[in-house]
Amino acid sequence: MSCAQTILDYGLRAIGIGERLLPRSDFTLCQHFTLIGSGLIWNIYFGALALITGFFFANALALAKASPNPWLRKPAEWFILVFRGSPLFIQFFLAYFLFLKLKVVIPAMDWLTAAWAGALIVLFLNTAAYSAEIFYGALRSIPKGEVEAADAYGMTGWTKFRRVIWPTMLRLGWPGYTNEAIFLFHATTLVFFSGFPTTRQMGDSLYYANYFADKTFNPFIPYPIVAFYFILLTLTIIGIFGIINRRLNRHLPGETKRLKYRPQIIR
Repeated sequence: MSCAQTILDYGLRAIGIGERLLPRSDFTLCQHFTLIGSGLIWNIYFGALALITGFFFANALALAKASPNPWLRKPAEWFILVFRGSPLFIQFFLAYFLFLKLKVVIPAMDWLTAAWAGALIVLFLNTAAYSAEIFYGALRSIPKGEVEAADAYGMTGWTKFRRVIWPTMLRLGWPGYTNEAIFLFHATTLVFFSGFPTTRQMGDSLYYANYFADKTFNPFIPYPIVAFYFILLTLTIIGIFGIINRRLNRHLPGETKRLKYRPQIIR
């Protein structure tokens, strides 16, 4: 089988399109790259949706934590503490256990036990908590002079928040948020080890890498391929977030410093 045919057969297999049966023997390098790349679609799915939805929730949490109202501040503080204080791996298992219990009570909620929904919810809540702390720190770091200038200009309420406070908060917190986005995509590989089942072999990149490693007893080919794909994904994230960072800092004099990636080894 040619490499082009392999790509046609297995390129979208992770999402249920293409050949149903996995190769059993005589694995080629093209099959490794194609199937693992196919599984990367799920990693991008989990990371992108959790990041987009978590961004808005994180902003709300940061504002709630900075609020003088204890009915808003305390729940936000406890939420951030719980999801930042416990390992993501444990959160997956606890969430799956709770979703199974919910499934017994409400059978119509059985879709929550599927990885595409349940694992996504966990990643959404986890990244929202970490991102909220980043934006909260940025919110507290806004120079008072900018707020006073907005007051002197006559801005109040929503106008001051939309034109001054929120853009400045994003500008100050964006480098840290970029690192959180990179870590989130790396954390999607934990879905394979979580309790959420994989249906019809529609797994992520690590699922297929583990398949090849089990069949060939050689982990030194599939796992470096996973690392290669994630390096490309990381470079893509840095590029996209770098463009946004330059946009946020376009009004500042001089050249904007480039974003630097500082990996978080242990969360």
